[in-house]
Amino acid sequence: MIRNWILSIGSIIFGIPFVLIGVDHFIDPSWYEPIVPEIIGFPTFWVYASGFFEIILGLGLMFQKTRRISAYGVALMLLVLYWANFNMWINDIAIGGSKFGTEWHIMRAIIQVMLIIICLIIAKYSSESSTLSE
Repeated sequence: MIRNWILSIGSIIFGIPFVLIGVDHFIDPSWYEPIVPEIIGFPTFWVYASGFFEIILGLGLMFQKTRRISAYGVALMLLVLYWANFNMWINDIAIGGSKFGTEWHIMRAIIQVMLIIICLIIAKYSSESSTLSE
């Protein structure tokens, strides 16, 4: 009972920043566009698409029925979106008018891995009834 309560509250708290950052992708897409790898093109599209998934998956973390699949989705999204962060690092791209050093990028990579681990923990401990097959 306590574990379920902690998981629910923790998942809601964990999901809120994804929703807020996802909304920000629509409010200020130009802030995110510089880090979209040139090779895939259409930066505005990718910013909107990633913002959409951040909102949907962040909201999904907040509800028991969608928590497990959303946690796996966020983990996958973080893995895929790291490409943009890595692009920012290796090409020394400014975001929000600032460039960041190697230490910052290493810390960001560590945080990204920690977030993925948290997602996998949430997925592991979410009840079976949270799958979409029901």
